Amino acid sequence: MNGLIDYFPENAFTVHQQDCDWQQAIDLSMRCLLENNIVEPRYVAAIKHSTQNNGAYYILTPEVAMPHARPEEGALGTALTLTVLPLGVYFNDDNPQVKVLIGLAAKDADSHINAIQLLSEMFCDDQAIKQLTQAVKVSEIKEIIQRF
Repeated sequence: MNGLIDYFPENAFTVHQQDCDWQQAIDLSMRCLLENNIVEPRYVAAIKHSTQNNGAYYILTPEVAMPHARPEEGALGTALTLTVLPLGVYFNDDNPQVKVLIGLAAKDADSHINAIQLLSEMFCDDQAIKQLTQAVKVSEIKEIIQRF
């Protein structure tokens, strides 16, 4: 895998224009991974369970979250998804509103390291993050991701 785009399966990008709660947001971010058999349903349940018990530990920046669980909780492969929620979602009262969810599945402790490095480069680009939070079309998301 060379670029960040290579970690995203077909249909991995979504812009969801409707209001949703944090559980629906996780479902949206994991849907493609479930449909492509990259994660088992218990993986999504583990994210929700951990969020209820430990809070939204995966919020990376004020507007970006990366929901994920441990590989042994049902990850069958390594892949990413990206969901934009223009209306935003709150995971709890203590956290800022999230507009971008990057769903992560990693089949083991090492297979996602390159993806995380590429995501880190993207997170250092304030313009790219701003463009992602304002994206209204999947084609806009793909253009941003292809730069990394």
